[in-house]
Amino acid sequence: MVHAQEKIVVITAPSGSGKTTLVKRLMAACPALGFSISACTRSPRNGEVHSKDYYFFAPAEFKKMIEEDAFLEWEMVYTDKYYGTLKSEMQRIWDLGKSPLVDIDVQGALTIKSKFPKDCLTIFIEAPSIEELRRRLTARGTETPASLEERVAKAKEELAFAPRFDRILINDNLDKAAEELIGIVEAFIGAGK
Repeated sequence: MVHAQEKIVVITAPSGSGKTTLVKRLMAACPALGFSISACTRSPRNGEVHSKDYYFFAPAEFKKMIEEDAFLEWEMVYTDKYYGTLKSEMQRIWDLGKSPLVDIDVQGALTIKSKFPKDCLTIFIEAPSIEELRRRLTARGTETPASLEERVAKAKEELAFAPRFDRILINDNLDKAAEELIGIVEAFIGAGK
């Protein structure tokens, strides 16, 4: 499935690390990347569109696709709540002559890396500290005290996996982090072409 020039960039981060903003800047700066649309079994949120924001599937359909080996990686997050990366999505982006940018969780990132050890760059983005992460999550104004503690606890768990990634990027200054991220990715996708 992968030719020598076909590469994958995978980015993950605990909630509140600034990943979404950094990914948007990276996509704007690197036309050689194609954003990988994830598949899921949750209902579309207001304004979300199938095959633009996510590929939305019923749980039974998602399970059938698992049996058919349609996913590069997948995970059941809660009962009948699945998320995954379709192999066809990777191929769609490669067929455009681009490298897929996959924005997923820690476990999914490590699964993809295990399948493409030489053609995959994994980047873990983190806030400068748990205290700063807590401050950023609080500043969003979207968290209850309980959900805030849940996100902070999950972030601490995810941080334990950071050393298994190719690169760790500390987002202590957004402009500097974006510049560093763009440089890392451009060096990777330009290599070997």
